[in-house]
Amino acid sequence: MTLLFTLALIVLVSIASYHRASWNASVGVAAITLLVGTIFGAFGAISWLLFLVIVVPLSLTNIRQQYIVAPLFKAFKKVTPTMSETEKSAIDAGTTWWEADLFCGNPDWKKLHQYPQSRLTIEEQAFLDGPVEEVCAMLDDWKATHELTDLPEDVWQYLKDNKFFAMIIKKQYGGLEFSAYAQSCVLQKLTSKSTLLSSIVGVPNSLGPGELLQHYGTEEQKDHYLPRLANGQEIPCFALTSPEAGSDASAIPDFGIVCKGEWEGKETLGIRLTWNKRYITLAPVATVLGLAFKLRDPDGLLGDNKEPGITCALIPTNTPGVKIGRRHFPLNVPFQNGPTQGEDIFVPIDFIIGGPKMAGQGWRMLVECLSVGRVITLPSNSTGGIKSLALASGAYSRIRRQFKLPIGKMEGIEEALAKLGGYAYSTDAAVSMSTGAVDLGEKPSVVSAILKYHLTEQMRTSTIHAMDIHGGKGICLGPNNYLGRGYQGAPIAITVEGANILTRNMIIYGQGAIRCHPFVLAELNAVSMEDKQAALESFDNSLMGHIGFTISNLVRTKWLALTGARFSKVPFNDETAVFYRNASRYSASLALMSDICMAVFGGSLKRKERISARLGDLLSYLYLVSATLKRYNDEGRKKEDLPFVQWSCQEHLYLCQRALADLINNMPSALLRGVLKVLLFPFGRPVRKPTDKLEQKVAHLLQTPNESRERLGAHIYLKDEPLNILGKQEQTLRDILEIEPLFDKVCRAKGEKLPFMQLDKVAQMGLEAGILNKDEAEKLGAVEAKRLAVINVDDFDPSELTAGHGAKPKSQGASAA
Repeated sequence: MTLLFTLALIVLVSIASYHRASWNASVGVAAITLLVGTIFGAFGAISWLLFLVIVVPLSLTNIRQQYIVAPLFKAFKKVTPTMSETEKSAIDAGTTWWEADLFCGNPDWKKLHQYPQSRLTIEEQAFLDGPVEEVCAMLDDWKATHELTDLPEDVWQYLKDNKFFAMIIKKQYGGLEFSAYAQSCVLQKLTSKSTLLSSIVGVPNSLGPGELLQHYGTEEQKDHYLPRLANGQEIPCFALTSPEAGSDASAIPDFGIVCKGEWEGKETLGIRLTWNKRYITLAPVATVLGLAFKLRDPDGLLGDNKEPGITCALIPTNTPGVKIGRRHFPLNVPFQNGPTQGEDIFVPIDFIIGGPKMAGQGWRMLVECLSVGRVITLPSNSTGGIKSLALASGAYSRIRRQFKLPIGKMEGIEEALAKLGGYAYSTDAAVSMSTGAVDLGEKPSVVSAILKYHLTEQMRTSTIHAMDIHGGKGICLGPNNYLGRGYQGAPIAITVEGANILTRNMIIYGQGAIRCHPFVLAELNAVSMEDKQAALESFDNSLMGHIGFTISNLVRTKWLALTGARFSKVPFNDETAVFYRNASRYSASLALMSDICMAVFGGSLKRKERISARLGDLLSYLYLVSATLKRYNDEGRKKEDLPFVQWSCQEHLYLCQRALADLINNMPSALLRGVLKVLLFPFGRPVRKPTDKLEQKVAHLLQTPNESRERLGAHIYLKDEPLNILGKQEQTLRDILEIEPLFDKVCRAKGEKLPFMQLDKVAQMGLEAGILNKDEAEKLGAVEAKRLAVINVDDFDPSELTAGHGAKPKSQGASAA
């Protein structure tokens, strides 16, 4: 009887913990169970004594705080690393969203699906169908990247005239005021034509003067600059990175001294600036320079604070002494990017964005704006690139033949195509969901880091897979190579807006653990509180909640692991149910492992970057799975799209599982490693990588025109016009599929499998033999020229490849190896 009631007590308290019951509710459940057990003779005085010894000190606030919490608080303060003001600003910036639900171990999937689906307005769709398509048709990317190393003047003017640089600027100032989702769609389409084009358009609509002015500028600054930025009269850039401060942007050495000086013939309160910046996009052509520097006020002209800190100002580039105009050359993607310097340049104090009252607020301004901009530009460019690669590689694999069959039917090619298709689906899903959050008013700083790292990495990986599929077609640069520039430029996205190594190892979990955890931030804030009693009470409340949270996640993790999460709630009992269940399981594992790592490593967790990276990977892959499932639901749960959904969810859950296993294997104690393996993987690792059969389905979807493929290629520039290689190739795919029955008809009549080449001769053969009529023969022969255009590569006269000469192809002589 005692054993039965003891088991009942454990089960009932565990159920209460599983459902996040309060301390009082859990104590009540335990007390009632003990009381019933006592009536039946299962428990006696000793059981009640043990219960009271545990419960009473924890339940009585004064006793708990004085004898338990106070010593723990003292120890906590000793091991807690101090946070700099820049770290505090980064943590305070932005908001938490769905990633916080994942981090807490109990995601509400119905809540996820209740977030509205991102949609374009009529005006936004018209812009995509009109000016965006038009500028794509205007641009000869080879000429721009190889001969001009810049956009042609008519393209620059078209961008200005049609307000491409004003998508974020409000209509009251003459801007387009597009949603974050619409901006993403525009950038995806531009990327599918030219990474040079999308880079130039993306930056002014991301972190820059326009964004900063709208949020923090004075009315005078807004009224002066925003209309001029909107109509293209001003070209902005923002200078943050210095040679001595790249990833550690808060350590910039550039400085300004508050002083009085002469401006336009009058003595004026101002700043004497000195800076040396590099990697500044649009700097060589900018007319207004956004500048981040450290402000000093030694004479107290602005107030008592003599070191206000990082400040942002707007400097017209025609200001005497401003050095600008030289260029960097980033990996043959020659968007305007270069250094800028200034030494001892005096400007009025009103040049500070937001005026003197915003002195020293620059870092907060930057990290808040970056939390939005980093969700849009680089992730959208990466997504547009991956989607283009998926469609182009699918078409090429169906057109290109070796060993008398399309190369897309070879299993090695199928494997690479599956990755392209799966990444294209999930990255698009992640960008749509995240920009939708921005449009709901969120500033998702953790999500922005997740997208920046994982989508740019998947773009780099996808580029490599596409190059492998195309072979020689991919490595020979020329007007007909749509891969080369993207392959060369892939590391650029990896490097900018926070290097990927930094983002993965420090930012995703570093911010996520503090912002998303329901109690850690409150515990850290208690350390810095001056009122000792208030600090103790705050820490007490947070600590008790934290302990209950950890116990709950321990129970949830064990139960989900033992049952394979079969009994966890899912919104749909179909083919996707297993993905919801496994995501719930690993969400609980993330929450538990986060607290375990905090307990094991303490303050040194801040320096355990690889542990932090794996925890961040868990959160990131769960977010990508969530986005994939949401997209599938938003688009009507179309069964034909399931291969994309299944590949993406299986791949990211498998990576999630691997990150969890790697995390366990790197715990410092063998005993802890053993316990965690039994706790988290009692029956081994349940998630398997996508199967060969599934990858074959994904590859097939990419190689034939169908509705799933069209949805995958939404907002990609596929118009069949002379300067659009992808559009011409798409048309060639459709033409080849149309004439293949004619080719097969000739083969059957001849009794042999002819090689799929020289289709004009095959057509003549069929016509002479009476197998084809005249129209059929002409149709078959006409496709040959298009087929050769797809598989051939450019060649040049040797003199045209010397420095200083724009290389112009003379022929498309040799086909790709």
